[in-house]
Amino acid sequence: MGESEPERIAALQTEIDQLKQAMASHAVVDQAIGMVVALGRVTPEQGWQVLRDVSQHTNIRLRNIAELVLIWGRRGELPPEITAELEEALDRYGPAQVPGGDPEPAQDRPGSG
Repeated sequence: MGESEPERIAALQTEIDQLKQAMASHAVVDQAIGMVVALGRVTPEQGWQVLRDVSQHTNIRLRNIAELVLIWGRRGELPPEITAELEEALDRYGPAQVPGGDPEPAQDRPGSG
């Protein structure tokens, strides 16, 4: 038998809520990619790869990494382990270092030459 009208409405409301959550999550990730692009001087695709790598190496969900990057942009605060992973990912994909990070030249950093 098919669903009753109240069951269909409840299922559709659940789907709408999930889509809203997905859109909000996507916006956070897109904003964080924009920050990585601007500060790391990488392409948007490389910015996505940087966030993905940081997420995988820290075992923190990508959305949470994106939120931390946005907080860092507003407050200048980023946990040291995230900063280290972000610098390593930028070394792999781009020419820059994380602002406020280790000031040594890129050629002196591990994995950069």
